[in-house]
Amino acid sequence: MMKKLITLFLTATISISAIAQTTWKMDKMHSKLTFSAVHLGISNIDGRFDDFDVEIKSKQDGFGDAVFTLTTQVKSINTDVEPRDNHLRSADFFDVEKYPVMTYKSTSIKPAGDEMYILTGDLTMHGVTKTVSMKLWSRGQIQDPETGVITAGFQLTGELSRSDFKIGGKFPNAVIGDKIQIKADGEFKNK
Repeated sequence: MMKKLITLFLTATISISAIAQTTWKMDKMHSKLTFSAVHLGISNIDGRFDDFDVEIKSKQDGFGDAVFTLTTQVKSINTDVEPRDNHLRSADFFDVEKYPVMTYKSTSIKPAGDEMYILTGDLTMHGVTKTVSMKLWSRGQIQDPETGVITAGFQLTGELSRSDFKIGGKFPNAVIGDKIQIKADGEFKNK
């Protein structure tokens, strides 16, 4: 009887360990969320969001089942030109008083080559939720020899249409391009 109880306990412990979920927290000092829009059809205007957070949850070492969750404070938009940033925060664009937060939660991750994935999820911005797919590059992992903490690096790239989210509707494509390029780089610590 005792042998059966020990076997049952060990089996349960191994099963729980096998399905244990790992949470990866973003290292804010080594992460960036940027965008680029075409202005007047002749130049790119780049910007970033300074206040955002990303968390990854995964049960697999290779991130094949990872769920990425992003929360961004939209008022933190920064193009290094204060009058433009204030205009982007206004009702003409993001309307941060009414829609202060942008979120993204992945719903699937599919392999797309060596260390490459297609990450698909729901992006909510300006009161609109759309399914958005982007390319995700898993740049590898390193372990701190002193602390044992593992750090993983990722780069996300993609494109979205501002018109899908009803942003800047007064401004035609000839003034501000509808297609916005997204790029995010991040380091995440295994907690």
